[in-house]
Amino acid sequence: MKIFNFIIALFSPIVLFSQVQSELIGTTVKFEEVLNHIQQLYVDPVNAKKLTETAIVAMLEELDPHSTYIPAEDADDAQSQINGSFVGIGIRFQIVKDTLMVIATIPGGPSEKLGVLAGDKIVMVDGANIAGIGLKNNDVRSKLMGVLGSKVIIGILRDGRDEPLKFTILRDKIPIYSVDASYMITNEIGYIKLNSFSRTTVEEVQKSLKELKAMGMKQLIFDLQGNGGGLLDAAHHLVDEFLSGDKLIVYSEGRAQPRSNLRASKKGLWEEGGLIVLTDEYAASASEIFSGAIQDWDRGLIVGRRTFGKGLVQRPISLSDGSEIRITIARYYTPTGRFIQKPYEDTKEYRNDLTQRYLNGEFQNADSIKFPDSLKYVTLKTKRTVYGGGGIMPDVFVALDTTDITDYFGDLVRGGHINNYVISYINKNRANLKSSYPNFAAFKSKFTCDEVFMTDFFNYVEKEAPKLIFNEKEYQISKKMIQMRLKANIAQDLWSSSDSYQVFNDFNESLQKAVQIYTTKSYAGFNLDK
Repeated sequence: MKIFNFIIALFSPIVLFSQVQSELIGTTVKFEEVLNHIQQLYVDPVNAKKLTETAIVAMLEELDPHSTYIPAEDADDAQSQINGSFVGIGIRFQIVKDTLMVIATIPGGPSEKLGVLAGDKIVMVDGANIAGIGLKNNDVRSKLMGVLGSKVIIGILRDGRDEPLKFTILRDKIPIYSVDASYMITNEIGYIKLNSFSRTTVEEVQKSLKELKAMGMKQLIFDLQGNGGGLLDAAHHLVDEFLSGDKLIVYSEGRAQPRSNLRASKKGLWEEGGLIVLTDEYAASASEIFSGAIQDWDRGLIVGRRTFGKGLVQRPISLSDGSEIRITIARYYTPTGRFIQKPYEDTKEYRNDLTQRYLNGEFQNADSIKFPDSLKYVTLKTKRTVYGGGGIMPDVFVALDTTDITDYFGDLVRGGHINNYVISYINKNRANLKSSYPNFAAFKSKFTCDEVFMTDFFNYVEKEAPKLIFNEKEYQISKKMIQMRLKANIAQDLWSSSDSYQVFNDFNESLQKAVQIYTTKSYAGFNLDK
């Protein structure tokens, strides 16, 4: 009998595998049968590729909201964000009045090296006219991106030149930076803004940390607002820069994935020193791994609003035609064991979650956020109460300030009128601006959107969008926000993204709260100096 039971146990996995394989073959045959019948009998011609892709999308939607299909034509762009680079000519661009305008060249990129300038209009690509033909962003990428080392010839119109200029450019690897800004707010408080977690993130943050430490940083504000996440590996190694010893950072497990513990393993660059992490409702995935580990180990304070609530791990899998699927393979948990994924049984409700949070008053009042006691945890050092389910709840809540947001302001932003005006304004005044403000510090302290400037702006908007009627009452409510946006955009075009954030952050309520906490040491019972 024992021998018989042993034989049953030995062969049961084989039997189970055979059953699974049989079911897979059966479903595959069934799908092929349906597709063949449609191709042979359907009343109109059909696109088999499109039908197959639609079926794949529908199949993945049955799993969870984050298991997705990426068509072959979009796979390269998706990988670029993960890899932190793409192959192109190295420009930031915008389409203005159906013309491709160079906003800036990427430092060290092939366009900068050849002398392409901000304000140049690209009107020809490989001998073909691209101006005035209804050009879209995807068209620009398909024409200017390509194979590493391949050649593209562009024709440029430049102010002050009668004839187009021709540039023969060899496409090169262009970095996509995940650090948007890094600067000192005060003599002791440093600031880093991170937009994603890619393969280059850790190296970029290390560089910023070294520079800020050299400037005397003793306290850091690490901004993850709007950061939708990225690579689990990048989050793991980035947290390792802030946690000492061999502390657990995150662990994951799934049906086909055994538990995997990711720990701190090396001496990090900011294991000591003040740390405040800024979060909001758009901070997700890897951002939540980072903020969850920092909070669980009492390494720093989380300031802002509750994060998105994504606790699922995806694995990218390339398919034979160059397309890609990303399948959820595991759930991840913070060091205290928190699973922060919000419920997704109702897909429509899941996708409307942020809207519902807003309607429930969660963005304005922390008391509107309710967590059951079953989701209560305590941090690992000071035993503060934290919660699982539905994201990372900050230690210090900062309400979303909408008092200066009006419909008129929204129309200006969504219509691109602020961006387009700044491009036009800088093209006309670049030399004068650089002469009047030789560096960003001079610009930040002296430049103002005065009455003459604003009159010119509204004249431009009236000409470009005559149906957008000026609203004096709403302008007065949103005046400071509109002027801030204009000044920040000018700073970005003349100097850098980091400089534009120095303008924008004067209106960043969460950042201002973090600065107040540092300067007044107003968070009781928590050491903000270590």
